[in-house]
Amino acid sequence: MPLYEYECSKCNKVHEVIQKLSDAPLGQCPVCGGEVRKLMSNTSFMLKGTGWYATDYKKAGKSTSDSKSSQSTSSSKGCCSGACSH
Repeated sequence: MPLYEYECSKCNKVHEVIQKLSDAPLGQCPVCGGEVRKLMSNTSFMLKGTGWYATDYKKAGKSTSDSKSSQSTSSSKGCCSGACSH
């Protein structure tokens, strides 16, 4: 179940409440009875380790896009791939 944070406008305390997605949001502070508002908080969810990025799955050596870009570069430099002066 998700953990939600609420801040009281009266006592300024922040409360963490575990609620179902279907539960209604809190309306009153459990300490003083003041009005609360739901806060946007950072998540503690982190993707660690290998396998989460596209670069983790690339094969060793050149890919097809690398070979295409090297062919277009060499053909644009002329007959000698830029080694001669013409």
